[in-house]
Amino acid sequence: MSELIAATPVLTAERLNSAYSYASYRQLINELMADNRTTGTNQTEQIVQYARLNIQRMQRLDKTIELLPEVRKALDNLSEGYEWLVITEGWCGDAAQIVPVLEAVAQASQGKIATRYVLRDENLDLMDRYLTNGGRSIPKLVVLHTDTLTEAATWGPRPAPAQELFVRLKQEGVSYEDFATQLHSWYAKDRTRSTQRELLELLKRLR
Repeated sequence: MSELIAATPVLTAERLNSAYSYASYRQLINELMADNRTTGTNQTEQIVQYARLNIQRMQRLDKTIELLPEVRKALDNLSEGYEWLVITEGWCGDAAQIVPVLEAVAQASQGKIATRYVLRDENLDLMDRYLTNGGRSIPKLVVLHTDTLTEAATWGPRPAPAQELFVRLKQEGVSYEDFATQLHSWYAKDRTRSTQRELLELLKRLR
């Protein structure tokens, strides 16, 4: 779901500029994986294996995402510039499925949208402003006006159908392995369409 809000600056220009670009974020998680590590403090074998799969998912999506024509049209209609601040982590499966879509949309904006990425666990003050049902769910997109760095909209952590599946599986108490399998199967079948449609609605509400 997305929400439009007017507020004071979310962060300073210096802090935004120190955030990762997409290329540097990808480089970070690749370099950590070369040492059999991932982002964050949890470095269990299971988490590192999930992070390794996430790198493969991102690589595949980077090559295969096809933006909907409606998304491209909405980008053409933007008259203002925006910064897309994305709260993420390398070990997060949802982030692996969604971050490449966010980047693809920004790359197609002809300079109207710039992206910056921050790690959740290193920026809890930001994360705690954008909780989902009281939880630090990621990825979280915070859309900022380029000139003021005030909040224009938010989105995340996942499209509504995936969120509904997430809640149901949690309620059913399925194992983490079954949970991950079902959720990623949903993403594979959806082929980024739900994420793109929700981002389309967000773009339509921007100027």
